[in-house]
Amino acid sequence: MNTAINHPGAEDGTPSEMQSMIADSVERLFAREVSRELLERFDAGHSADSLWQKVVDNGLPGALVSEALGGSGATWLDASPVLHAIGYWQAPLPLAETLLAAALLGYAGMEVPEGPISLIQIGRLGDLQLDAQAQRLNGRAVNVPWARSCRWAVVADGPRLALIDLRQAAITLTAGSNFADEERDTLVFDDASLQALGELQLDDLPEPIWHLGALVRACTLVGALEAVVDKAVLYANERVQFGKPIGKQQVLQQYLAQMAGATGAARMAVQVALRSASDLFAGTADSPGTLAFDIAVAKVCAGEAATLAASVAHQVHGAIGFTHEHTLHFATRRLWSWRDEFGSDAHWAKVLGQAAIAAGSAGFWAGLTDRRL
Repeated sequence: MNTAINHPGAEDGTPSEMQSMIADSVERLFAREVSRELLERFDAGHSADSLWQKVVDNGLPGALVSEALGGSGATWLDASPVLHAIGYWQAPLPLAETLLAAALLGYAGMEVPEGPISLIQIGRLGDLQLDAQAQRLNGRAVNVPWARSCRWAVVADGPRLALIDLRQAAITLTAGSNFADEERDTLVFDDASLQALGELQLDDLPEPIWHLGALVRACTLVGALEAVVDKAVLYANERVQFGKPIGKQQVLQQYLAQMAGATGAARMAVQVALRSASDLFAGTADSPGTLAFDIAVAKVCAGEAATLAASVAHQVHGAIGFTHEHTLHFATRRLWSWRDEFGSDAHWAKVLGQAAIAAGSAGFWAGLTDRRL
């Protein structure tokens, strides 16, 4: 399994040295630690605390934070193997969220606290309001990822970025979960105080957590998609019916090819978006506005591929694939969950469609080739 998402602009297509180091580290860690037993314990309600500590020991949560602030100083492309591996191994951790939260805090010049960090985008999934002058939060936020496991949350409201302590008495939590039994909680804020408030200069992204959260989910979706493809191909070659492997049947080969093709398209769309994110955070973006376009395309491709792959994989496996005893559901339940988080493929397709309509016939081609919303 190749956990690295290669730099699409490199002449020879090879990943950077930093990317290879991160890929090797996270691959060894998850291959050793993320077992069927661990995933079953997680589904039974036990958190993976020991795995989180190993992730911290490897410095993964701070991969996108600058070295001056105690991180690794990796680009989004460099750190992409972490997100990919979360999906491929179905690691039951708030690592993707913490990676993004720490990146935003570091970019805003704010101190990054220890421990897992959740994410909230004001204006999405609730009626939360930020009073920047009084430094207070009021309202409700739904589907907050891993809120029970996180002491901290990063809240974005336009260019403002707030850090809040979720353990204070002014916040009430109602537990919830997605199809994969990952925490997706509802929080009610009653004049909750902020720990810190800063400014985030990312003009290309008016809703930074919503947009970059979609990129994070698209990247983890690609990892889960590749896991599902590997499982389906392996089973098709092992399962013998009427004297030959079912993978020899042409119709099944066609389904598998469609699934692999959709996964490849999603992988390439995510590569492009990761490159744009790397350039924006490094201040080397050639033209403004491309990252929002690239994220929308990546989330559409990954979401559509997730729908197709889950369907095909379960058809290939037949009845055994629907049982709890088989490991397929660990990946497909995450495909069904992650495809809708931070905007479904239908949501982002609508964003792209509205931009095309607004551009009109004269601006359609330029908007498409310039990758601009």
